[in-house]
Amino acid sequence: MGRSSLPVENRGDIDLCLFIEPYCEDYWLKPGEALTVRSEAEGIDVWFDTSISKGCITVWLYEDGDPYKIVGDYAVVDANGNRLDSGHQRPQDQRWSAAGPIID
Repeated sequence: MGRSSLPVENRGDIDLCLFIEPYCEDYWLKPGEALTVRSEAEGIDVWFDTSISKGCITVWLYEDGDPYKIVGDYAVVDANGNRLDSGHQRPQDQRWSAAGPIID
């Protein structure tokens, strides 16, 4: 079994937040940009649970779709395969709530 991955592309005209739970890690995509969330764990079937809100996609990674088996060994990479750090392209004046970024 290979690695599981989830491609995310911003086809809009404003920045888009990719928010990874439960770690509260954020990665910001410019219009036209694509990133991939991928499992680094070998030999497991990773399911991606996504929710969409204004300007934000929130992703949870679960082993075999079991919400009690959170996958913590993952990476977010750009189109060239470069691993990105949380906060990638985060707007300088970004505001937050307990549920994540506040998108006006």
